Amino acid sequence: MRIDAHQHYWKLARGDYGWLTPEQGVLYRDYGPNELRPELSRRHIDRTIVVQAAPTVEETRYLLKLCEREESLAGVVGWVDLEADDVEQMLDELAASPYFKGVRPMLQDLGDDAYIVRDKVLRSLGMLVERGLTLDILVRSRHLPYVAQMLDLVPGIPAVIDHIAKPDIAGGEREPWLSGMETVAEHENVYVKLSGMVTEADLANWTEADIRPYVTEVCRMFGPERLMFGSDWPVCLLAASYEEVVSLVERTLPEAWKAEERAAVFGGNAARFYRIR
Repeated sequence: MRIDAHQHYWKLARGDYGWLTPEQGVLYRDYGPNELRPELSRRHIDRTIVVQAAPTVEETRYLLKLCEREESLAGVVGWVDLEADDVEQMLDELAASPYFKGVRPMLQDLGDDAYIVRDKVLRSLGMLVERGLTLDILVRSRHLPYVAQMLDLVPGIPAVIDHIAKPDIAGGEREPWLSGMETVAEHENVYVKLSGMVTEADLANWTEADIRPYVTEVCRMFGPERLMFGSDWPVCLLAASYEEVVSLVERTLPEAWKAEERAAVFGGNAARFYRIR
């Protein structure tokens, strides 16, 4: 089974996508399964994981309902307030749906880079572990030391770094991204999504040569058993088509990797991580 482990759907009229403004260009409209379905078919992608794009439980409920009528959807990575007094009840409510796979706090947008190691947040992350739920980690390089600290404090939490931690590819960033990722990679319960890379490069002029060094490093650190392909559609449309992002990951994986290792990146690892049958 081939899986796209990271994509989004949204409906502007829902009103909770604060970051979606007319300045976002091609992104400032509704995106739904009818548009993505032909792309999935062309690239033989069987299922996808849809990831929250708004910091609201209401959006998570919307995505869970969407799963009930869209066959290509395998699960939802949603959002809850990890510091709320009712977080445990909220997790239980959402987890009543078999499509609820985990949560993603939008860490890159928060004022406190150390949010992930606050006491209340750590307690809530422990609740994820107890329920077999996952944590998607949306961060930049500066957050990685706090992510590593969290991983020590919540041992064994099933976690995945989105978008290879969003290094400044356009600016050629190496450090502190590389050192931060090396430390995170020491935790065997942590995966990485090969996603969101073209939008960290020069949107109009990126090349495979710009992206390849970052993929090479992540492949070295995490190996074929802890990487997942994600398109980040439709956000990727700022820089590339669905076809282009699939082909980019296919071409930049190590040539020496066997067919079964490539298949793991394009589905097997996501199926195991998100408990997809």
